[in-house]
Amino acid sequence: MGREVCRTVLNRPGLELVAAADPGYAGSTVADLVGTSGPASEGVTVVADVSTLSAADVDVVVDFTYLEISRTTLAHCASAGIHAVVGTTGFTEDDLDDLAELFVPGSVGGANCIVAANFAIGAVLMMRFAAMAAPWFDSAEIIELHHEAKRDAPSGTSLRTAEGMAAARVSAGKDGFAPDATSTVVVEGARGGAGPGGIRMHSVRLPGLVAHQEVLFGSVGQGLTIRHDSYDRVSFMDGVVLAVESVASRPGLTLGIEPLLGI
Repeated sequence: MGREVCRTVLNRPGLELVAAADPGYAGSTVADLVGTSGPASEGVTVVADVSTLSAADVDVVVDFTYLEISRTTLAHCASAGIHAVVGTTGFTEDDLDDLAELFVPGSVGGANCIVAANFAIGAVLMMRFAAMAAPWFDSAEIIELHHEAKRDAPSGTSLRTAEGMAAARVSAGKDGFAPDATSTVVVEGARGGAGPGGIRMHSVRLPGLVAHQEVLFGSVGQGLTIRHDSYDRVSFMDGVVLAVESVASRPGLTLGIEPLLGI
């Protein structure tokens, strides 16, 4: 994702790539990593430590890393007055509470933060459509499919989807979905895990996949499937750019890009 973000920033008018951090590629130039040429990419050498970014006159940091790294990076951004756009997943409620305390509207430095489970516009719409459908069906399950290197399961997108679905039922005055009637589990885990609202969640990890999700609804005599597929990481970039361009005007902590889309 880091390579794709760098490539996108280099090619988008109005954006300038001024720094890149990754301890695994420290000393390389961005041009080496993304396969582009020209002074904009050749002049940026990857550093190992985000603490050096303050000297690079950075306005916004885009973070697609691992949870333990992201916690440190965001603490530095908040203290240095650097806005942050975050695609790292796995944040707990405690983590989000901590971020809300770090990125406080009107605080000294004025740094803001946008954290999103998914930056693909289609995926955000999928989550919205699933919440709209949730009050009208008896049962629902989520299947999320990702590449084999994804570390967390279920995905942040599927958890966010289930949370929205459960909340939509509560808002509509409906009880939770019908309980699982399975009485005999032949293979442990075959029915997935019970997520928010008791919604069964299933995670698939296979090489060749990028990011895919199906939300399946069922009632007597009918079913509804809502599916989104990201076939390439470029699918996330419009949402990333929107967040980068919007974060300065979004005080404090913003969760998801839905507010940026007006939904």
